[in-house]
Amino acid sequence: MQMQTEIRKIIILGGGTAGWLTASIIASEHMLDQESMVVNVTLIESPNVSTIGVGEGTWPSMRTTLKRIGVKETDFFRKCSASFKQGTQFFSWTNKHEQSYAHPFTLPNNFAKTNLVRPWQDLKTDIPFAEAVCPQLPIFARHLAPKQISTPEYAGHLNYGYHLDAGKFADLLRHHATEALGVVHISEHVISVNNKENGDIKSLTTSTNEITGDLFIDCSGMQSMLLGNHFGIPLLDKHQYLFNDSALAAQVSYEDENHPIESCTRSTAQKAGWIWDIGLQTRRGAGYVYSSSHTSDEKAYDELLEYIGETSTNINLDSISPKKITFQPGHRTVFWHRNCVAIGMSAGFIEPLEASALVLVELSASVIADQLPNDRNHMDIVAKRFNKNFRRRWDSIIDFLKLHYVLTDREDSIYWRENKDASTIPESLADSLAHWKFHPPWHEDNIYANEMFPAASYQYVLYGMGFNTQSLRSTKTAKQRWSGVASQCFENNNQQSRKLCSILPTNRELINKIYSQGMHTI
Repeated sequence: MQMQTEIRKIIILGGGTAGWLTASIIASEHMLDQESMVVNVTLIESPNVSTIGVGEGTWPSMRTTLKRIGVKETDFFRKCSASFKQGTQFFSWTNKHEQSYAHPFTLPNNFAKTNLVRPWQDLKTDIPFAEAVCPQLPIFARHLAPKQISTPEYAGHLNYGYHLDAGKFADLLRHHATEALGVVHISEHVISVNNKENGDIKSLTTSTNEITGDLFIDCSGMQSMLLGNHFGIPLLDKHQYLFNDSALAAQVSYEDENHPIESCTRSTAQKAGWIWDIGLQTRRGAGYVYSSSHTSDEKAYDELLEYIGETSTNINLDSISPKKITFQPGHRTVFWHRNCVAIGMSAGFIEPLEASALVLVELSASVIADQLPNDRNHMDIVAKRFNKNFRRRWDSIIDFLKLHYVLTDREDSIYWRENKDASTIPESLADSLAHWKFHPPWHEDNIYANEMFPAASYQYVLYGMGFNTQSLRSTKTAKQRWSGVASQCFENNNQQSRKLCSILPTNRELINKIYSQGMHTI
């Protein structure tokens, strides 16, 4: 049997957040010490290609990732204009425009043992579901942080992710990867991709060099230079389910340096999409994600400026210059082909609702780092498992995002009416909705251990938007037993909420202390 060459040279094409986060995760896992590595990681980044560089949101998983690669949370806050994100609050996604609902990151009280959906419905209370079961809603309203300055790095009283400046984050990762993790950085434009006789990629030719490798990772963004352009792996269009294909992104100044910083992403529905609003340290990031089939760029621009004007004080709207971004909602039919795997926008992109883009980068890079093929034969097995796993994850994301649209009772535009049409709903989501009419989501809905979204996330969206699950057919004794447990959970949540509101600082207060004092390390 012919000996197989071990996988030792990994070439990443493309920088930005996807490229440098991928390089950092792989290098940190395969680094023996400061001087040597099990594998060599090289990142090639064209000096002629600029990143999109808008403000972005992360999942709580980013805390684990940053800790894994050795970045201090204090440094992250100081260098990335970062702030705390504790979930998303949705406005105007129903006809009751004054009503909002929330998807917090913290699980419902006693979630492991108690499903609080039916007891909450039986109460017939005006208290929103998320507020009744999770202490994080008053935190949103008061712009509070999820921790105190004495809380160790990456720990928190509540679950949290981040808002960050994507350009600054990429810079931080680049410096950390090259200076602390041994990643080789080549700043040159790739002019050709060269194959081996068996069809694998052999090397990438730059203006001055030919760079060979064993595994090539495509982080070239929407260009998808390797997987898409070179190998011709097509994009699987998902426009029939999720209509949005355009965005206008803007930077909005605070009124002054003491302006409150939001504790959550704010998502406000419009007639042909929705507007995101995130709070960074020195500014807000606002943008309108919309369907070009349902509105024009001019109308979208006017709606975005109207929103900014209504949510800002003493701002000169003439100074707002949104950046136009277009994308095709979908993903590649496979993500790993031969000795090439795509991560980030080269693998696909769906609208930024629920901030799924960065978490897919984290997950993809972590799988490669943890299951790095030993040799070329082994790579085919890893690739097959990778493709199956991430196809399921993309399907899960599409279902979860579409859930936000199908539950609306808005009828004020063709956009919302078509979003509720049965032909635009994935079969898997339609089946779940039919099931949830009789059984609220809980642990049994998470078939796989590494599901993209916990059952709690579905609960927050479903019951936040007014979904109803029919009453349980059970004995009076059983109902009394569960009612007692649930009542205690509701009371525990109340007490925890009041306590947290009394001890937690505001986002801005804590961020200022992080700058002056730094967080405690464990």
